[in-house]
Amino acid sequence: MNGDFYIREINESELDKCAEVIRKSFATVAKEFNLTRENFPNHRSFLQTERLVNDRKFGIMQFGLFIRDNNYDVLAGFVALKKLEEKIYELEMLSVLPEFRHNNFGRALIDFAKRKVKELDGNKIKIDIIDENTVLKNWYASNGFIHMGTEILPHLPFTRGYMEVDI
Repeated sequence: MNGDFYIREINESELDKCAEVIRKSFATVAKEFNLTRENFPNHRSFLQTERLVNDRKFGIMQFGLFIRDNNYDVLAGFVALKKLEEKIYELEMLSVLPEFRHNNFGRALIDFAKRKVKELDGNKIKIDIIDENTVLKNWYASNGFIHMGTEILPHLPFTRGYMEVDI
């Protein structure tokens, strides 16, 4: 793989493949934190295509990272942006397939999201994460996100952490 990639908006016909990328990407987290359909059925590792279809209906923007490999484009990453309020967006479902991690594709997706939000006249991106996932929390911090707090919800088997970045 030569590392040549691009990011573009996803077409509805690609949502099945996107759901697969999201499930595979989040499966590593589910395994690490013992998340199951029983204790957290809404985890992204169990995401169905219908969720992405519904998100599109509500205006959530969806983007894929494609790697060019021998005249074939491979969907290796995904990110969604949801407008929360004036100038504030939420970054959702940032995913990079495990076999493509550690190539700065996650950073490329974040940088793309920052540019997109700025283009849309936004000035802040928020995320929520599994707060106990210190590796991920530190990675987001290295990409400019600041930890804003936590919340313990009785239906979740982890602490929800909140981070944001001004752009």
